[in-house]
Amino acid sequence: QLSEDVERVSENPTDEREGEMEVHEDSSSVILPDSELGTSAPSLRFSKTCLKNVFSVILLFIYLLLMAVAVFLVYQTISDFREKLKHPVMSVSYKEVSLYDAPGIAFYPGKARLLSCKHHYYDHIPPLINPGQPGDIECITRRINYTDPFTNQTMKYALVVQGPRDVKKKELVFLQFHLNETDQDFSAIDYLLFSSFQEFINSPEKAEFMKDCESSYSSWKFSGGFRTWVKMSLVKTKEEDGSETVEFKQETSVVNYIEQRTESRSDQLFFVVFEWKDPFIQTVQDIITANPWNMIALLCGIFLALFKAADFAKLSVKWMIKIRKRHLKRRSQVMNHIN
Repeated sequence: QLSEDVERVSENPTDEREGEMEVHEDSSSVILPDSELGTSAPSLRFSKTCLKNVFSVILLFIYLLLMAVAVFLVYQTISDFREKLKHPVMSVSYKEVSLYDAPGIAFYPGKARLLSCKHHYYDHIPPLINPGQPGDIECITRRINYTDPFTNQTMKYALVVQGPRDVKKKELVFLQFHLNETDQDFSAIDYLLFSSFQEFINSPEKAEFMKDCESSYSSWKFSGGFRTWVKMSLVKTKEEDGSETVEFKQETSVVNYIEQRTESRSDQLFFVVFEWKDPFIQTVQDIITANPWNMIALLCGIFLALFKAADFAKLSVKWMIKIRKRHLKRRSQVMNHIN
């Protein structure tokens, strides 16, 4: 459209010269008023040219505004990308399994003694036949002594028991401890959970393995005179360097043990049950939501729009200057002809 206007404007001077020649030739016989000679056609052309100039200026300001918006979008995009790099989002996913890798349960009984340990299914625990008396130990257990990882002087005794595996059958491990006497007002047994009992069995340095577990995992307690039901859930966390850490979350419920022994005794009985809460392994990892390729594509589009807008503004300014010069030239020619 601009090129057609320029061609039309470039063709007009020839028509004007022909009209001027005709007027000059007939001037000897007909005298035209000054108003008809210099104001009718040029004023019409001037109004069209002025309207085009105003329209071009408006377009120029619109494209300048679009350029300002594009520059702001570039700044905002880069700022958002840097902010997302600094603050990754935590992603949580769940993986369903039918069998867990049997966890290790490390007990620190002190003077207490393990009386029985059994695996049960479908949450069914039969009544105790002879509470407080030694029973069957059907669990895989290991006993180990190692130095305290925090003091390196105190020796610690741990009883490690293989935990439940089959989550669909609601496999649980039921243990009973007995403490003959205690010099404390409150009696409790400490324990900790670690991810794999098999890794403990295969470890050549079991003492070092237990020291690492005690340094990495939290420990809990269960009290005497109650049945403590522990429901475990497994959480895996993927670090930025690619390593993976495992921790346990647990829900505990405590039920009072009804003493059925007739004789009054000063000893304490401990009952604890370990079971998986659900068949889902929770995996936690930090992810960066900012996609560099999307940002690069957006920036390319914005810069392309900037260059096109700058090129259009440059052509518009040149076209306005050219039209202005042509208008002034025609005006000077008309004035010279009138003179």
